Amino acid sequence: VSQQEHMRTAALITACFLFIAGCGNDSNSSNRAIPNAPPQGPRVAFTADDGRQLTFSDLNDAEGAFEYRVVDQDQIPAEANSLHQKARQLGASGDYDGAIKTLVEAQSLAPGWPYPTYDMAFTYLLMKNFDKARQFYRRTVEMSPRGFFTAITALDALDRESKGDLPQGTYSAYMALEWISDPAQKAKIVQQMTETFPTFAPVWKEYALQCDSTEDKLAAIEKGLAANPDAETKGMLIINKALAINENGDAEAAKNILGNLALDPDTTFANEHLAKQTLSFIAK
Repeated sequence: VSQQEHMRTAALITACFLFIAGCGNDSNSSNRAIPNAPPQGPRVAFTADDGRQLTFSDLNDAEGAFEYRVVDQDQIPAEANSLHQKARQLGASGDYDGAIKTLVEAQSLAPGWPYPTYDMAFTYLLMKNFDKARQFYRRTVEMSPRGFFTAITALDALDRESKGDLPQGTYSAYMALEWISDPAQKAKIVQQMTETFPTFAPVWKEYALQCDSTEDKLAAIEKGLAANPDAETKGMLIINKALAINENGDAEAAKNILGNLALDPDTTFANEHLAKQTLSFIAK
């Protein structure tokens, strides 16, 4: 069980609120309504080709940290929460068997809650039991089809490993990046991973974040998009592509990319949220 949340995404962008100054602040301004003026509707931030829209109100609703709320917290028994926390402590101390046993107990008390299943998958990953890890990541995705932390990426990678499309241990090596605190060391390992696993899109996502120039960043992103990325990684690559395009001065193209991603029903929950936040940041 990890000692921190395992969502490997860029930091959520804190969108700026746009302050619109009112006109006519003198005491008589309320009497200056324009006759037959059309009613003011919600301000539109993006309109897709099919007519669907995102208003600034929609974007404002996405501000703040994203939280997975697959099951209402009030519906999770206190004992299940307590067992889950105990399991995480056991896993952090290296007692993986104890952690698994305790997570099974927690899951039995809250069968619709993906967290214990997700942590079982990660614990089996730490144990190098890749078949079991894949089994429980699959269950997590079935419980939360639009994403739950790294479950979608993990399942895709482990499926590919089981088919021989990726060397066994690819995903474990990728997850180990999270514990590398030295930026120079991490950059070196990411570079090596792009050479060792060139068809594994998540490493290109990591590599793009380390690129200094926008051109290099976009080139890395395109390599990631060409590597058949899982839904979670694909969304992050697209968001980073929009940011890079915006850096190049094409805000309209960036907004179009982000708006379409946010409105796509196949976009994961987390990426929909982040696409809206990023669109809000650029549009405002």
